[in-house]
Amino acid sequence: MRRYAAVGGLAALPILILLLFRLTGRVETAPMMLTIMVYIGAATGVLYLLARDIDMVAWTIRRMAHQDESLAPPEVRVLTGLAGEVARLSQRMATHAALVEHYRRADTQILERLPDPVIVLAQDRSVRRSNAAARQAFTAETPAVLRHPAVRSAIERLQATGESQTADLTLPAPVTRDLQATVVPIDPPLADGGAILLVLSDRTRERLFERMRADFVANVSHELRTPLASLIGFTETLRGPAADDKPAQQRFLAIMAEQGARMNRLIDDLLSLSRIEMTEHQAPAERLDLAHLVRHVAEGFEPRLAERTAKLSLQLQDDLPAVQADSDQITQVLQNLMDNAVKYGRDSGTISVTLAHAVPGGRWPSRPGVLVAVTDEGIGIPKQHLPRLTERFYRVDKGRSRAVGGTGLGLAIVKHIVNRHRGQLVIDSEEGKGTTVTVWLPAAQAMARMAETN
Repeated sequence: MRRYAAVGGLAALPILILLLFRLTGRVETAPMMLTIMVYIGAATGVLYLLARDIDMVAWTIRRMAHQDESLAPPEVRVLTGLAGEVARLSQRMATHAALVEHYRRADTQILERLPDPVIVLAQDRSVRRSNAAARQAFTAETPAVLRHPAVRSAIERLQATGESQTADLTLPAPVTRDLQATVVPIDPPLADGGAILLVLSDRTRERLFERMRADFVANVSHELRTPLASLIGFTETLRGPAADDKPAQQRFLAIMAEQGARMNRLIDDLLSLSRIEMTEHQAPAERLDLAHLVRHVAEGFEPRLAERTAKLSLQLQDDLPAVQADSDQITQVLQNLMDNAVKYGRDSGTISVTLAHAVPGGRWPSRPGVLVAVTDEGIGIPKQHLPRLTERFYRVDKGRSRAVGGTGLGLAIVKHIVNRHRGQLVIDSEEGKGTTVTVWLPAAQAMARMAETN
């Protein structure tokens, strides 16, 4: 109480001075009274605030000494409660911010791990972010993708309608790729301004398979139509103008027999290819001695080698491991490879068949295996044709292939048989020097370990 009295006495000093001025006649009564009233009101307010602050300081000291919050005046308890609410609100906001950051990191991880390339764009089409697949697939080609007319048109349609759009595009470099672009709006936009999601799906393999299926049907139709047309034409001729012409009949019948044999070979190859594809997922279980099989197949080519005055060189290493293989299918592989060597090798040339241990590493797998290589001394194959030689009905020289009785399915059959045996097929050729076709087959013990692992 004494501190309030001291403060009140100090505050009354200006009033005493005003009363002194009034007694000496220096001020009028009305202005003096108004001034005193205003001063008293102001002094009272200041005194209240000062007293409250002093009480708060005193409460703080007592709380520190006694840890008793009940000693606080009502005003302080209100402020303390408000401070507590502010602290709790701040904690909730921090928890919410941490949750938002967690979701943001999760979204980023999901975007990064998507298998298809994804690019996030702003409304002005500037790149805001991209995932690992996009960075790996396009690297420095992203601007070219965004400038592609099909992509630009899809984005314009999305901005005009607000609905998702799709577009097909082809990138010619560095290799030809067929892509499907899906443009999706992001509403509301992301914090970094991302408003458009561009998903690029690689459709190259699917389009390639579609073209291969279409080519297969077209090629089968073409391959069968030609001999059928010959048979029908010669049959009509034999029934009509050549009905009594014996020499013409003999010549036409020989051509008809040749065309019939061609159709038969084609149908046999198609059926064989179909059977191989049906069992391609099943590894063979038979143990096979390749050296014995190579000698047996080579003996069957002696008459044809004599026709071409060609020589056969067998180079078979000793102590080769057995392979786990289907003898009928491996026989078919050897027959197809040697048949090609005889057809496309030069007259009086040498055809070499090599059977050897595979050196692990390099172009061959690290597990034990055996190499079968067939080499001719023909005109060779241009490099641009090598990747496509195992496609069905693909021929480097169509006229020559048909002339020597080829169906265009031999190497396709070889490739599928090798795939079934979990092997590898490699074709090396140099123009003017010849061609070597090498088949790597895993040794039987390697196949057994693979089966145990699977």
